[in-house]
Amino acid sequence: MALPIYAGSAASKPTAPTRSSGGMIATPHWLASQAGLAMLHAGGTAVDAAVAANAVLNVVYPHMCSIGGDCFMLIHDANSGKLYGLNGSGRAPAAATIARLHRLGYGAMPVSGPLAVTVPGTIDAWSVAHAAFGNLNWAQLLQPAIGYARDGFPVTSRLHYALGQSRGYIGGDSYAAAVFYPGGYLPATGATLHNPNLAHSLTAIAEGGRDVFYSGTVGQAIATDIQRRGGLLTLHDLEAHQSDWVDPISTTYRGYTIFEMPPNTQGLMTLMELNIVSGFDMAALGAGSVQALHYQVEAKKLAFADRGLIGDPAFVSVPVARMLSSDYAAARRAEINPQRANNAVQRGISAGGDTIFLCVADSKGNRVSLIQSLYFAFGAGFMAGNTGIVMHNRGAYFQLDPTSANALAPGKRPFHTLIPAMAYKVGEGHPSYLFGTRGADGQPQTQLQVVNNLLDWGMDVQAAVSAPRWLHGGAIPNGVDTNLLSMESRFPYAVRHRLAQMGHNVGLAGAWDETMGHAHAIAIHADGTVEGAADPRSDGAALGL
Repeated sequence: MALPIYAGSAASKPTAPTRSSGGMIATPHWLASQAGLAMLHAGGTAVDAAVAANAVLNVVYPHMCSIGGDCFMLIHDANSGKLYGLNGSGRAPAAATIARLHRLGYGAMPVSGPLAVTVPGTIDAWSVAHAAFGNLNWAQLLQPAIGYARDGFPVTSRLHYALGQSRGYIGGDSYAAAVFYPGGYLPATGATLHNPNLAHSLTAIAEGGRDVFYSGTVGQAIATDIQRRGGLLTLHDLEAHQSDWVDPISTTYRGYTIFEMPPNTQGLMTLMELNIVSGFDMAALGAGSVQALHYQVEAKKLAFADRGLIGDPAFVSVPVARMLSSDYAAARRAEINPQRANNAVQRGISAGGDTIFLCVADSKGNRVSLIQSLYFAFGAGFMAGNTGIVMHNRGAYFQLDPTSANALAPGKRPFHTLIPAMAYKVGEGHPSYLFGTRGADGQPQTQLQVVNNLLDWGMDVQAAVSAPRWLHGGAIPNGVDTNLLSMESRFPYAVRHRLAQMGHNVGLAGAWDETMGHAHAIAIHADGTVEGAADPRSDGAALGL
């Protein structure tokens, strides 16, 4: 096997995965990992731990996730041996029509503010997953998050940076400013922030269940504030919400079945990328080699060229089978010039921010990959009144073109970048790997790199998420495409220079650049040993029983 040819030092970064013979959790913040581990110690399931950890992240990572956003899960149930997909994304308000937005003076969907808000699905997703696969009391799961919101939590360097960068965006909202910029100042790294209003909302949800959020006091406060701001979301929209159990989609790669969420998510993108690179001997090319990187980036471009076909399957027909077919992958692979970048990739099939990821394995064989998001950092740029809840802006993915797969329509789910993943060894009925990442458009790109690291180049999970990464910008549904290939500086200059000579628009990123996502992973071995890895680009930790 070829050795990686990476430059730079990882002296202060994890060099080996966390190992355990019991459960394991990996999240982007150590406080969330501790909360999830506490639930496992208390006899909770992987779902219990995932919900508790996710709730804490909603407090301590407010720039990346909130109960004002959406959530997706892949859940492997040890009792039945089945893999379940849970779509916890919300829908557009009943009053949200293209004509209505045009009358309000918009030629395109607003990317922030109340009109960008769709129904938040996170609380219902937690509730549905807990009812099906939880073991501990619902209220118990939310106690760590309530405590941090009420008693305070430390500002990490990454949160400090996000607050500084986003002050002009979120700081103009008086409710948010009171929490995130106390006294009118940017809190220093290590300072303590409090969100008592969020503690109050979470306490009400802990005591009254999900209905408090969708039809009770919290939901009423959200709807009232959004209406006051000129938004379209109503209490009726919240009351009508439900999560859906869905069948994951998959492909086979190097002897493993890779599972992703189906549309309305971009899970297809990872699978299409893998199908394309499966025709190359990536193991022989070697990790970090010019040719392997070239094939990865070109596969990304070809897959993303078809991303505009993805929408809510309740409203549009997405050609999933065709997009995942080996014939289509072979045809697209044949378009790759081994020595030259294609910077004008065309769609192959005719048309017919910020995020967190976490994964959990419990000692009973249950597994969870969970992802949640606000879309932009701090979502729509405001808190819903005195709820303490930052609202997401996932509606920004809608388009006001009625021919688009993501055309705005009442009750329609927007396109989602959120894609939790699992890999099962062919012939085995349980997952070998749980993995995922934050990073919006970068999620399928990072997943491709992590899978190649694991299955082609034999890395352990910590090496797989720590390895230098690239990010090819653009191709979001609203049409932005920079064509910039950002590469972490740990890639040697010679590699970056050669890729530029091949026609790639190479840009230099930091050695451990947060724009490359926060990838986390868990490996489950045949002897029962579990290994976990948290991304050094995050504030995370992998903790085992």
